[in-house]
Amino acid sequence: MSELALRTSPLSIGRSVLAVIAGFLVVVVLSTATDAVLHAAKVYPPPEQGMHDPLLNLLALAYRSVFTLLGGWITARLAPNTPLRHAFILSVLGLIAGTAGVIATWNLGLGPHWYPILLAVTGLPLCWIGGWLAVRGRAR
Repeated sequence: MSELALRTSPLSIGRSVLAVIAGFLVVVVLSTATDAVLHAAKVYPPPEQGMHDPLLNLLALAYRSVFTLLGGWITARLAPNTPLRHAFILSVLGLIAGTAGVIATWNLGLGPHWYPILLAVTGLPLCWIGGWLAVRGRAR
């Protein structure tokens, strides 16, 4: 069977979809769980109050960045082929979700506008770096 036929087989397509979903779920579940723990520990204010302290927003951006990088890494590691392309697809989905988040929360007064904007735009390079690290690790 040709390489193209192998890359586009139903099994390969299914594995590709699962790789991207797995990376996306890692980012969402870890981010949501960490948020919940920090709210319960009273590090963060109650969600309905918003988060206006720039240092708390930087904390959230820091751990979400790590989780995004990890999501790109996992996606690339699970990808049946072209791991960086899979990480890029994850990053585009994150950009779309992040942009929707910026639009949806813009007038809600939940915190500074720079925070959701940075979440949206940092996903692309972070997923790519995670994918690159996965590829680099496979080569060793």
